[in-house]
Amino acid sequence: MSHPHPELSDPPAPPKGGLRIVALGGLGEIGRNMTVFEQDGRLLVVDCGVLFPETEQPGIDLILPDFEYIRDRLDDIEAVILTHGHEDHIGAVPYLLRERRDVPLVGSKLTLALIEAKLTEHRIKPVTDVVAEGERRVLGPFDVEFLAVNHSIPDALAIAVRTPAGLVLHTGDFKMDQLPLDGRLTDLPGFARLGAEGIDLLMSDSTNAEMPGFVTSERNIGPVVDEVFHTAQGRLIVACFASHVHRVQQVLDAAVANGRKVCFVGRSMVRNMGVARELGYLTVPDDIMVDQKDLDDIPGDRLVLVCTGSQGEPMSALSRMANRDHSIRITERDTVMLASSLIPGNENAVNRVINGLTRWGARVIHKGNALVHVSGHASAGELLYVLNVTKPANFMPIHGEWRHLRAHAKLAALTGVPEDGIVIAEDGVVVDLVDGRARIVGAVPAGYVYVDGLSVGEVTETSLKDRRILGEEGFVSIVVGIDTTSGKLVAGPEVHARGAGIVNEDFDEVIERIEGVLREAAGNGVNDLHQINQLIRRTVGKWVSDNYRRRPMIVPVVVEV
Repeated sequence: MSHPHPELSDPPAPPKGGLRIVALGGLGEIGRNMTVFEQDGRLLVVDCGVLFPETEQPGIDLILPDFEYIRDRLDDIEAVILTHGHEDHIGAVPYLLRERRDVPLVGSKLTLALIEAKLTEHRIKPVTDVVAEGERRVLGPFDVEFLAVNHSIPDALAIAVRTPAGLVLHTGDFKMDQLPLDGRLTDLPGFARLGAEGIDLLMSDSTNAEMPGFVTSERNIGPVVDEVFHTAQGRLIVACFASHVHRVQQVLDAAVANGRKVCFVGRSMVRNMGVARELGYLTVPDDIMVDQKDLDDIPGDRLVLVCTGSQGEPMSALSRMANRDHSIRITERDTVMLASSLIPGNENAVNRVINGLTRWGARVIHKGNALVHVSGHASAGELLYVLNVTKPANFMPIHGEWRHLRAHAKLAALTGVPEDGIVIAEDGVVVDLVDGRARIVGAVPAGYVYVDGLSVGEVTETSLKDRRILGEEGFVSIVVGIDTTSGKLVAGPEVHARGAGIVNEDFDEVIERIEGVLREAAGNGVNDLHQINQLIRRTVGKWVSDNYRRRPMIVPVVVEV
């Protein structure tokens, strides 16, 4: 079983006639999916998504893949294929198109419509190519076939990439719901046909590789949703992903059956459901929708609000309602339903939202106490089925954290994939498919690129460390005036603290220490401002540590006088 090593070196030149595969995101994490295929000097990109920040990344809005590996080769890109319309697969496209606007985007009708709506906000008009299952496109040296897969968003696709080096099947995100709400099954006959042709490398969704059996059908949620509607005494607030068209359709159908009006809350929810409705993926009955400004005119027991925030995102509509920072105020008669799965890492944020809603008296229904969501990803039984019908010569688990990738690799080994043909890679690891065998040959940079407001890539890990220190330990600032000729103290010190747990009355002791250190430095002829800055930092830092066992950020401000 081939796996990455922390000391992987730069990869050699791509092998002649071989296929090079580099994941710039999506391996070892849930999100930021982006894979680059290279054949004969040409590139094919599959997905370009974002990762959402966690609590240890304060102030960050989004996390992008690092485009540095392809930045000097943007003209070599034949196309970007988008497997489906979730943010972790399309969210970074606007940032890639800022660097080359005419990169063709290839995807299904709904997927491209969602990204076009997003790109409108970025004032980018993309070059698009709408495809459907059963179609093929020749993109330079890549002959790409598209296959239907069932997922938690309509129009998801798997891709089969034929190159001179071999046939690769990339499943995208998928599951094998046998009774999908839209009747669109995962194309298992197509997978089997490709398996009979000979799949040289299978790249398959690993998110639920640890979960035994088969995923529950979306249809099983319908009765639970109906029961929630029947028992809700006041307003019903449903939180889900802004792209989960199937779930929203179930809510609309239940609203009609129970005589309730529906209001979409949140910019992304309004935008995406508008696109889905326009294209016919969402059926909205006449006269059921109401505008947010008219909510006060409708009795609570006749109303359903559909909003974002099921993952506890700080700026989402539901989080703001829980924090009393939204025009919609939670009351004791409200019922809130979190109709989505929990993305790993978001547990604390979601629990905070649930507690906030409960504090105001709302009844909160979530996956932990009711069947209000089923996963969009195949469980172990389905993954075994795919491995058995495709019979790949090589296997590379994708889309998952490390535990998911390794669990999926074990499933592949059980089905007979040779141990030396199972490649567990992580972001940036370079895999070459040559002569029917996949091998790790090196690694390239594939770090996080942070979006903070309008800045992209300007926030570094050092900046985040400073933010964490400020948030956890506070800061102490010291202002002094120094005669640069003699190095003598002529003004101050003035000491101020915020969030460090130090009261102003305690500063007298440290002020005396600072004055003493600066007198000694001046006596030794020290007048370099940087040296003086460091002396103050060490003196104050040691005093705070000795007396308070804290490590706040120390910010000396040395003014030349």
